[in-house]
Amino acid sequence: MKHTVTAICTGTARPFNGAETSAIAKRPREGVVQILEEGFAPDEQADRRVHGGPEMAVHLYPLDHHAYWREQLGDLELLDQPGAFGSNLAVEGISEHDVHIGDRFRFGDALLEISQPRQPCWKIEHRFGAETDSKGMVARIIKTGRCGWYFRVLEIGNAQAGDVLERLETGHEKWSVARTFSALVAGKASREELEELASLGRLAPKLRTKATEKLG
Repeated sequence: MKHTVTAICTGTARPFNGAETSAIAKRPREGVVQILEEGFAPDEQADRRVHGGPEMAVHLYPLDHHAYWREQLGDLELLDQPGAFGSNLAVEGISEHDVHIGDRFRFGDALLEISQPRQPCWKIEHRFGAETDSKGMVARIIKTGRCGWYFRVLEIGNAQAGDVLERLETGHEKWSVARTFSALVAGKASREELEELASLGRLAPKLRTKATEKLG
């Protein structure tokens, strides 16, 4: 599996909702960008309690999903931006059904590994709410599984727009990002599935813990 990354996007924390700040507005970068243990340098996350860190170092939200959101929200200029959903990597032709927890990818000379699906929060609705009635976006993400995912960085390196994101190794092939999201975020897991997820070695520790807690 090889896909060209058409843009690398990063952002800084800016006023977002009253006293709140957010770095969800990611803009394309020019030239070579460093990829460190916690992601691109520089790239900020406003609320480090729930965003950023080694298990959420690099975010990819498939560009192909933008067409779905145009059908839902209208032809918004915001949807022309590759980082509209806070994504660091703009990639076409790939979705949550195509990749798995633990898949390893070479990007530039960095090595990335899928760690978890992205769990949507209210900031997505607020970001789009200035231009349209975005109420219900989070619910639609959960229902449709259009969530995107995070990578951890196994080997730091450099990359730039136009480089290829190439899968070198398939991780837990029974656990696509789509299935993992459905089980742990949409809440559709059987007890057997939760037991598997609780011991899934390449799944982010917080989600393994979540699976354990759901088992009771």
